[in-house]
Amino acid sequence: MYLTTVLGNLIIIILILRDSHLHTPMYLLLSNLSFSDLCFSSVTMPKLLQNMQSQNSTIPYVDCLTQMYFFMVFGNMESFHLVVMAYDRYVAICFPLHYTSIMNPKFCASLLMPLWMLAIFYALMHTLLIARLSFCENNVIPNFFCDISALLKLACSDTFVNELMIYIMGGPFIIVPFLLIVMSYARIVSSILKVSSTQGIHKFFSTCGSHLSVVSLFYGTITGVYLCPSSNSSTVQETMMALMYTVVTPMLNPFIYSLRNRDMKKALIRVICNRKISL
Repeated sequence: MYLTTVLGNLIIIILILRDSHLHTPMYLLLSNLSFSDLCFSSVTMPKLLQNMQSQNSTIPYVDCLTQMYFFMVFGNMESFHLVVMAYDRYVAICFPLHYTSIMNPKFCASLLMPLWMLAIFYALMHTLLIARLSFCENNVIPNFFCDISALLKLACSDTFVNELMIYIMGGPFIIVPFLLIVMSYARIVSSILKVSSTQGIHKFFSTCGSHLSVVSLFYGTITGVYLCPSSNSSTVQETMMALMYTVVTPMLNPFIYSLRNRDMKKALIRVICNRKISL
């Protein structure tokens, strides 16, 4: 699954960089999504694979905090990119004549830069709050990576401020993005139902249904882990939910958002044909 994630996202990034036909705002957003997916999965999976191979599951304290920091940076960017992609589809379908003027490169850059800054700020804030805590001896994290919720359970000092900030910041960083995605697709559905034929509606729902499935999988498991944790949840259940948004979602995104795209298929054929000719 990790190799599939790496290969799928790398293909998208390379195609967009090499093919001038894909140098458009939509594919700029797709390349950013692929980069986030690649990094998000790479924060946890190589260490997990190493632990499985060596049977040694220890990690130094500094490495643990570093992993947690980058996990939150790219996890938040994953969330933000899903919102941006939903907005891009909303503009393309509801305002097709104004799409190029609205989603211009300058607007996309001005949209992505603040989101990267927000993700970095959020991750840095929680990492510094975790760093001030003291931990008891014989710490065992019941997960396959250094997760903030697991680290808080191991802390010996008061974690009230940490937990408060998770709930305060959880709204803007988890709930609001999810609601924005739902609103975008609701407007798209409303617009499609007014003008499209039965065949067009079927094609739309087959495409957007897969989008919304991944979005629901991503936000549903994150909400269950961080905002609505159940006291009855076992370690296995929490680990499985973590696998859903750390491994499965980054693996599915390239196939759902890009590799099914007609322009991406044509670009792949052009790159392969040019490679054969040069050889």
